[in-house]
Amino acid sequence: MRLSVSIKRSAKLLIVGASVSLLTACATTQDGRTSGFVESWSARSQAALVEANLLPQPGAYEIKYFQWVDRNRQREVLGKLYLPPASSRRAPVPLIVFSHGMGGSREGYSYLGANWAARGYASLHVQHAGSDSSLWSGNPINMVSRLQSAANETEAVNRVRDLGFALDEVLADPQLAAAIDPARVLAAGHSYGANTALLAAGAEFSRPQGKLTYRDSRVLGAVIISAPPFHGETDPEAVVRTIDIPTLHITATGDEIKIPGYLSDYQDRLRVFSATGGPRKTLVAFREGSHSMFTDRLGAGGRDLNPLVKVATIDLTLAFFEEILGGTRGCLAARSAGYENLLARFETEFGSAPLLESDCVAKGWMAGQLSFSPIRLG
Repeated sequence: MRLSVSIKRSAKLLIVGASVSLLTACATTQDGRTSGFVESWSARSQAALVEANLLPQPGAYEIKYFQWVDRNRQREVLGKLYLPPASSRRAPVPLIVFSHGMGGSREGYSYLGANWAARGYASLHVQHAGSDSSLWSGNPINMVSRLQSAANETEAVNRVRDLGFALDEVLADPQLAAAIDPARVLAAGHSYGANTALLAAGAEFSRPQGKLTYRDSRVLGAVIISAPPFHGETDPEAVVRTIDIPTLHITATGDEIKIPGYLSDYQDRLRVFSATGGPRKTLVAFREGSHSMFTDRLGAGGRDLNPLVKVATIDLTLAFFEEILGGTRGCLAARSAGYENLLARFETEFGSAPLLESDCVAKGWMAGQLSFSPIRLG
């Protein structure tokens, strides 16, 4: 299936918009195969996260690398899988499949993958050829051309197909059969990757030839971080209205993508949240900050604010996972209270039934069992 010209325009705006954060955010990543500027920047970011105690101890998680080829598309798909340590896995664990922002790679968002794995979740970070860190190599004069190529219709569709293909491969891997539960799968993504996650969650396009959807029925819920709207659509809100699974939307009042002739700001994030369908959805909006503070970078959005937001983001995503997969109610609302001074807005349709600490999987976090404890403000 092909998306129409209007989707192509949409993808261009989404990707070009996301590229603003790339210039500062995605240089923190590497493609796992090359050396140089991008790799060294990624290494420094990783070291800074360790120094800031934002990564668990190495023994708290395992990492596996994959290099696949989707022969149907003749497309390489790289993956990095964070796993709880084998010694702690008494049963198959849930899986989050993660899509990076434009110009990123499987090496990015390690503070999420490592901490999720330390709390009992596998996290598969998929690298999207064509809109990954390879954009930053080559002649700088051709940068705009490379970004425009990454913004085409085919790449937008390929990204969501990458997620499905990587999920197929991991679930079919006999060495992982006892480690991952195929019945408990979630999607997540940041910026352009958030749009990819929305497609996997059931975003739908109306065309004269009918409905176009790339919904992955295995995905039970989605974490949507800094999603730009689907610009170029006659009714962009209708695109996400068809989503019928739980979603957690994370943003900040300073979450802005800005380039000459294009602006996507915090209000856009609110519109995406409001329009998204589904029986249960939650909005977490931090005060101030920036679009790229949700990456591995520590300086983005303010050196004091950035690590606090990372702590809260990990903590609240864990609460979301437990609400979706653990059958608890009120976990998100209860946990958000500890970050009241960080939040400009918190809105949830998950309900707020009485909650015991033992009801929430993140109780280990409450007890300070990770490498750091949640930060209580005020």
